Amino acid sequence: MRKLKTYIVEDSQVIRESLIATLEELAPVRVVGTAESEATATQWLAKTDQRLDLIILDIFLKSGSGLGILRMLRELPGQRIVVMLSNYATADIRRKCLDLGATRVFDKSNEIDGLMDFCNAMRKVDMDDAKLPAAP
Repeated sequence: MRKLKTYIVEDSQVIRESLIATLEELAPVRVVGTAESEATATQWLAKTDQRLDLIILDIFLKSGSGLGILRMLRELPGQRIVVMLSNYATADIRRKCLDLGATRVFDKSNEIDGLMDFCNAMRKVDMDDAKLPAAP
C-alpha cells in the first residue's frame, strides 16, 4: 500500500508524537519531517526537493503560525494538499485557512477521525488529480 509522504508542523511534542503514531498506524501515512515553528517549517519546505503528498499544520506555534506557512506555500510553485489541524477551528478560522489555500480544516479535539478518513481517501486518489475527498 502506498503511503502518503507527510510533513507535520505542531509545536507540542506530546501531540506531535501522538499524531505521528496514530497516523502511521491507522492511515496510509509516512511522516518524512516535522517542525515546531513557522521559520523551521518554511525553511524546510522551501528547500526540500522531496515531493510531499500532505502537509499538516497547526495554527498556533512556538513562534509564528500555520497561517504564515500557508501564505509562504502560496508563493511556491506546484500544488499541495495542506490540512490545518487546530483546537481553534472556529468558523472564522476555517474560512481564513481555506482562503489562504488550506485544502481542509480539522478540529484536534473532535475531528481526528475525519482527518484519518481524509488520509485514507487520499490514498485512493491520484495525487496529480484535482478530485480530492469532498468536505462533509
